[in-house]
Amino acid sequence: MEEIKNYLITHEDVEMHPSEIAKLLKELTDEEFSEAIKIVPKDLVGDVALALPDRYFEDIVENLSVADLSYAVAELESDDQLEFMQELEDVDENVAAEVFKTLDEEDKEEIETLQKYDDDEAGAYMQLEVFTSYEDEVVQDVIKRFARLRKENELENVQNLFIVDRRDKLLFTVGLDELLIFDFSKTIKENIQASEDTFEPKIARDNEDIKEVVHYFEEYDLSVMPVVDGDGTLLGRITSDDIYDIINEHATEQMYNLAGVDDEAEEDDVIQAGKKRASWLAVNLLTAIAASFVIGMFEQTLQSLVALAILMPIVASMGGNAGTQTLTVVVRQLALGDISNGDALRILKKEIFIALMNGLVFAIVMGIIAWVWFDISLLGIVIGLSMIINLFMAGFFGAVVPLGLKMLKIDPAIGSTVILTTVTDVVGFFSFLGLATYILL
Repeated sequence: MEEIKNYLITHEDVEMHPSEIAKLLKELTDEEFSEAIKIVPKDLVGDVALALPDRYFEDIVENLSVADLSYAVAELESDDQLEFMQELEDVDENVAAEVFKTLDEEDKEEIETLQKYDDDEAGAYMQLEVFTSYEDEVVQDVIKRFARLRKENELENVQNLFIVDRRDKLLFTVGLDELLIFDFSKTIKENIQASEDTFEPKIARDNEDIKEVVHYFEEYDLSVMPVVDGDGTLLGRITSDDIYDIINEHATEQMYNLAGVDDEAEEDDVIQAGKKRASWLAVNLLTAIAASFVIGMFEQTLQSLVALAILMPIVASMGGNAGTQTLTVVVRQLALGDISNGDALRILKKEIFIALMNGLVFAIVMGIIAWVWFDISLLGIVIGLSMIINLFMAGFFGAVVPLGLKMLKIDPAIGSTVILTTVTDVVGFFSFLGLATYILL
């Protein structure tokens, strides 16, 4: 608590970054946090709140007045205003309604405009604040206007000038670095015509899938991207900081899905989180029963040769790990857009080859170990063949499952691990015990 007080006092004449304050706040106890949030500069509260994990938002709402919260919203850019209000509604709808009433009409209109879009549409992530000019404006006048707006804090994080016609149709995009080397005495259009560079904008449609927009940023190394409607009218912009957040959220979501837990489980109470995880555990229980049923089919085989029970988990474990490796690689490549629709067969062949190569290597290694360990040469052959079969199936299904889910327009990470584990366990046990029954008994 004293640390953040001292920090705020010693930095009162310096523009503090919200993430630095958020980092200090996360180190405090609940009681200390309740006091500390009250001394955070009011114009930074909104940014600090969004930089903190969601679980802190309730404490912020409880310790700040409606007027403070309203001021915090007003200081944010339009996309952050929407995010703040959504968080506020999740905590307390009544407080959110009161805060919304106190906002000026312009802020209300911007929030309502962004609320019309679905979570997977580009329009939901755009900032409505853009710096524009007409192509017949003189460069010097544009720069003077930019300086005035920046001084009045009407513009933040501006990287590009968007050139529009009189109906706000987007024509060109000019970086501020390019604008500074234009001939200040000429119009924007004259400079563009005289330049050898291209100023054709790479655009995002407001109803376009945000994942496609993320790929644009990655492919073209963009820092900002204009958003237009179906008629080409400029609506706003998406900046790289929003894209970073989206990439992080998507990566986190995939990690949760692969682990079979809900991506919001951390924010729920213990009982709710337990219920969400229990559903996947129930599925896992059924798959485990299926694997146990396969083992039960070979009860007499296991009783005849105890060594099989000792070696059996090795086959399943190797298959499971090999499958997880394939699954992780394919799911990540799908998420990054590195696998096109025509790439499925190539990926499948590659993963099967890798699985067979590793299967052959470890089949030889484990076959020798089993032979030496139990002094039964045929046992080494059994476990070797079983390992080749299981690693082959692991590579095959580790690639087929996510590719198949992708074709069905289902997140490849959802359920893939459960399906793969079932296959490797069942195939591993069945192949090992089946071969043992046929060869050894």
